[in-house]
Amino acid sequence: QRRAEWMANQFRSLGCEVEMDQAGNVIAFPERGSGPLIALTAHLDTVLAPRHKDEITVEPDGRLRGPGVADNGAGLAALLALARVWRGCQPLRGTTHRLALVANVGEEGEGNLSGMRHLCTASPLASRWRAFIVLDGPSLEHITCRAVASRRFEISYSGPGGHSWSDAGVVNPVHALSRAITLFLDRFPNGLDREAHCAFNFGLIEGGTGINAIPTSARAKLDLRAESETDLEPWVEALSSVVEEALQTENRRATAGKLTAKLREIGFRPGGQLPPDSPLLGCIRAVDAHLGIRSRLDSASTDANIPLSLGLPAVSIGAGGQGGGAHTDAEWYHPEGRDLGLKRILLILCLLMQEGSRLL
Repeated sequence: QRRAEWMANQFRSLGCEVEMDQAGNVIAFPERGSGPLIALTAHLDTVLAPRHKDEITVEPDGRLRGPGVADNGAGLAALLALARVWRGCQPLRGTTHRLALVANVGEEGEGNLSGMRHLCTASPLASRWRAFIVLDGPSLEHITCRAVASRRFEISYSGPGGHSWSDAGVVNPVHALSRAITLFLDRFPNGLDREAHCAFNFGLIEGGTGINAIPTSARAKLDLRAESETDLEPWVEALSSVVEEALQTENRRATAGKLTAKLREIGFRPGGQLPPDSPLLGCIRAVDAHLGIRSRLDSASTDANIPLSLGLPAVSIGAGGQGGGAHTDAEWYHPEGRDLGLKRILLILCLLMQEGSRLL
């Protein structure tokens, strides 16, 4: 919320009309008007949040270090740069489309793309969107036009708990959870299936209160991803099977108590893709050729998943510069090449706005 308020104030200081919707998204309009909308977006949230300003440092060569400086500080700063340029230029002639700059919520972690879902389905603006350019990180090498689908689950086991000595042999939720994870790994070694373009990750495990206490509960969170939603189904079925198998095994093995298990889906990101002959893709290719950028098409899970799943033209691209260490404490960003990234975004927008009625 504090980031959203800061972004809203920055947009206002640049002369934009600004609104904050029910999901927490900040939507800025650099110019007045109505009609169809082209969105330039960047997500506000980060995987790791700096607790205080000293966690973000700037080195003598201009390199920034700290959580979120590249993902997605690079995208958010680009929104402000484009707002400043757009406000300072003469309006495009003959365009029927209007630009909206969106700093949205819910892209990272368990946000479940809530900000983009609201924009595309529940917002009063939902029927006016014609295309989405999503800015995510700095890299100019990729054009993400295929949305990787994902399903996320929480596995939990519960039991009576007890003392590690006097209640030894009582059912142990941590043992059952460990067994379920091991069984799943045995079925899918290395956490991926290259032929099916699938991957998974157990990203969080919790349980227990002390080394000398049998836990009353244990849980894990799992992320399943694939380029096709249907390819996830065998993994979901396998997950349900190993959760039940681990439950039965631990209940049979224990001398007292009974465990219960619960498998709960906590997130779903739909898949989708931009057709190879999409005018939006052609527009980006033309700009890249003009600027000498060598980019490649790729797949990823981004805010573009939602519009792509709804049949709206959308891509995710970088905002320029260099970066690395995303989703870690070692994240960094350097502005070298930033100007090229911003020129690219500006030219893409100008072309889309000028040719919007024909292209979109």
